Amino acid sequence: MKMALSINVAQAIVLLVAATLLGVSQAKTVVVGGDEKWRSGFNYTEWAFQNNPLYINDKLVFKYEPPSASSSAVDLYWMPDLYSYMTCDFSRAKLLADATKGSGGGFTVALDQWRPYYFASGQSDGLYCKDGMKFFAVPWPRWFK
Repeated sequence: MKMALSINVAQAIVLLVAATLLGVSQAKTVVVGGDEKWRSGFNYTEWAFQNNPLYINDKLVFKYEPPSASSSAVDLYWMPDLYSYMTCDFSRAKLLADATKGSGGGFTVALDQWRPYYFASGQSDGLYCKDGMKFFAVPWPRWFK
């Protein structure tokens, strides 16, 4: 009886490791906003619906121009909860990337857990966020495909 149980446990471990490796190998990298990148005046809610589903271990790349005479500064915050996201309350938000980190290859965020991720720009005292420069993602396990 113990031998059968050991084989089942061993099989379960092999299956779990294989599923994990499969999930990592199929991860995709998505540029937030596509060709529009991360900027003010773009509908990220619509973009997010068009680019879902996202899965655990996928990566989001936030690309944006550094501040200049012709472009406004933007940044990237992780919002701690739905209330902060909905109200654009940055009091407990964490700055992930300032105005200079989005140029070149951009700033990458790995969606490494099954939970909601809330993102927003805190520029102009949260005005960009209130005007729609925010979105959220809930990555699914790969087996959910």
